[in-house]
Amino acid sequence: MTSDFLQVTFLYNQVIDYLIALIILVVGIFLIKILRQVIVGRLKRWAAKTTTQLDDSLIQMIERAVIPILYVGTFYVAIANLTLHPILDQVIDALTLIVATILGIRLLVSLVEYGFRLYWLTRRQSETVQQALDALIPAARIAIWALGIVFLLDNLGFDISAVVAGLGIGGVAIALASQGFLQDLFSYFSILFDRPFELGDFIIVGDFLGSVEHIGIKTTRLRSLSGEQLIFANTDLTSSRIRNYKRMPKRRVAFKFGVLYETSQEKLQLIPEIVQGIVENLDNTTFDRAHFSDYGDFSLNFEVVYYVLSSDYNLYMDIQQQLNLQLKQEFEARQIEFAYPTQVTYFGNLNTGEISDSLSALVADGKP
Repeated sequence: MTSDFLQVTFLYNQVIDYLIALIILVVGIFLIKILRQVIVGRLKRWAAKTTTQLDDSLIQMIERAVIPILYVGTFYVAIANLTLHPILDQVIDALTLIVATILGIRLLVSLVEYGFRLYWLTRRQSETVQQALDALIPAARIAIWALGIVFLLDNLGFDISAVVAGLGIGGVAIALASQGFLQDLFSYFSILFDRPFELGDFIIVGDFLGSVEHIGIKTTRLRSLSGEQLIFANTDLTSSRIRNYKRMPKRRVAFKFGVLYETSQEKLQLIPEIVQGIVENLDNTTFDRAHFSDYGDFSLNFEVVYYVLSSDYNLYMDIQQQLNLQLKQEFEARQIEFAYPTQVTYFGNLNTGEISDSLSALVADGKP
């Protein structure tokens, strides 16, 4: 009796075929739920112990893309052995393809975003990289969805060759019309991956200087010392010589000063030692050298070289100010005078007779 019932044919299939499909569907759903509770549950407990957001993104990717794909696969396997009406079969195949493609695109998008976030985590977590990812991830998402839609339409039987050919011709026209933009875009990627500068860096480009305020797809903006905003095309920056002061681990400082020619030999020999002592007692400095360098028009010139162990310009100026003040204090204590432009005029002594003779000679010559 039971076997006869199982052999009953209904809508092109026997009852036993429906039961097998139902069993496959139920067992598959049951296994997926167990898999979700065990694996995803353990991953969530592990993620709760970490501070990074990457593991949370991985769990979200599994729940949003992988698990639904497993459900769709289980449903498709369950009904694969059933004989369906051709129209119904085509509808189910199309719906399965649509759902599977959408879920596959979401999975691929999640994988790309996860890869970008992993790249950001393994590199220096700077604002420049974060800003670049904020621009790249939406672009990658759009590209993946576009390719996924083309793949879906092609598998649904639509003739997309003409559309692709039209897009190719239009793409060439657009590329020619936006050549400058594309150059700036490629320059943006060059700045992103090569990183000649980052947000906050103080750079000099030609005659312009300022702090990097924004790095965009087409332009990069600097804030100058006087307050105005300088805007450069990315192509101009990648083709220019850039001086990046933020990357300077230490600043080399060289300056000169002069003392009077009347300064004694003993004091001249003492001056380099005085300068060295002052520099070595200052914080964040390294002394290099101090020499009596040359004879000037009105001074005996000394040259001093030292290093400030920072790229901070304000710190450099504070240190130079301290050095100048202490140097003047030491010179005053030792009665050493700084030189400054002077002019000395010497007058010879003439007696009264010589002056009279000179005047008489001028009168005799007819000169007043």
